[in-house]
Amino acid sequence: MKGDSMTIRDIIIKYTDEFSKISDSPRLDIEVMLMKVLGDVDKLYLHMNLNKDLSQEKLDEIEKMAEERKSGRPIAYIVGNREFMGLDFYVQEGVLIPRPDTETLVDEIIRIYSEEEYKQKDRIDILDIGTGSGAITVSLAYYIKNSFVKSFDISDIALEIGAKNAATNSVEDRTEFIKSDVFSALEGEGEILDIIVSNPPYIRKDVIPTLHTQVKDYEPYNALEGGEDGLDFYRSITEGSVKYLKKGGILAYEVGHDQAEDVSNIMKNCGYEKIYTKKDLPGIDRVVIGTKL
Repeated sequence: MKGDSMTIRDIIIKYTDEFSKISDSPRLDIEVMLMKVLGDVDKLYLHMNLNKDLSQEKLDEIEKMAEERKSGRPIAYIVGNREFMGLDFYVQEGVLIPRPDTETLVDEIIRIYSEEEYKQKDRIDILDIGTGSGAITVSLAYYIKNSFVKSFDISDIALEIGAKNAATNSVEDRTEFIKSDVFSALEGEGEILDIIVSNPPYIRKDVIPTLHTQVKDYEPYNALEGGEDGLDFYRSITEGSVKYLKKGGILAYEVGHDQAEDVSNIMKNCGYEKIYTKKDLPGIDRVVIGTKL
């Protein structure tokens, strides 16, 4: 790009075309890069300054990012953050990138706990199994003001990034990040939890190689693979959860596009009742919730 004068409009046109071969949202990708390079500006700034010329330094930054994107690297890893539930999350290789589908799960839990009977409680004890970037943990702590959220993961990177995002979003005093293989850190505890929530690895082992490059080659394998049928973690979490949930406690999952019925049956077989599903924006059964009576 050296020596070329290019405006924001030129950049958007050029890379929307180039990214269309490797991205489902090529224009959004280049806009996210521009917003980062120009100092964390918003999309309105871009649209109000389409004729603004970029310096050679900024053009070089954009070109470097664009080459990474064309290699298949996810945009969130390139710019180092992803928005989720209106909050900003730092992400890097080694943690799962927050996805809009998961907002359906978080929204439903917030809706449940906004009811008067829960708002009056001194404290809602929540356990999130599978920290990732901390998106679920931090969002629940942020929006459910009387909650305390423990977050379990076996990944040191995930726990470190989750704690960082809790501090960034000012909920570090109501969150705790603990290394634990499912419930191992709770051994010996009784029925101490109001809710257990998880977006566990749920992709079938044989499907992993067919995923898009930016998923299978960049995102952590152990955050994706859920065994031969994709249901391993639903079984282990559901079976173990009964020991730690209070009477009336809730178990809430994000599930794969074709797993709602199977996960509902796993929960039913473990004694859960009032089981229901919730659709995401595209209309897929994305959330399964049950109650321990």
